[in-house]
Amino acid sequence: MNLRNAARKVSAVYDAALEPLGITIAQFSLLRRVKRLEPVSLTELGRVTEHDRSTIGRNVRLLEKMGLLAQGKGKDQRETVVTLTDAGREALTQGAPLWDACQARIEARLGPERIAAIADILTML
Repeated sequence: MNLRNAARKVSAVYDAALEPLGITIAQFSLLRRVKRLEPVSLTELGRVTEHDRSTIGRNVRLLEKMGLLAQGKGKDQRETVVTLTDAGREALTQGAPLWDACQARIEARLGPERIAAIADILTML
């Protein structure tokens, strides 16, 4: 329960930092993943994010409605691929310093030893 509470608190800190962009940390993270992999199929995106295809499809559709992602057909016409739009790239550009500042605040509050311990513990999971 402590781990779930901590995860919610950390998400809330990042969500507050990204609020000026109108996106959440989960959406920002998905945009970053798409940028690294694009063009990426919905199936592959679900695999690398460890979400089922229907969940990733809903998240992509929401970001598409926001104008941040685009969907199209892949080489295999049965597969849908996802790419960033110009607005999605701009959101990542604007969000990077917000993310960095938030990360720096958390690291300053916890200190390097605790950050390292948390990273070690999470790696074991």
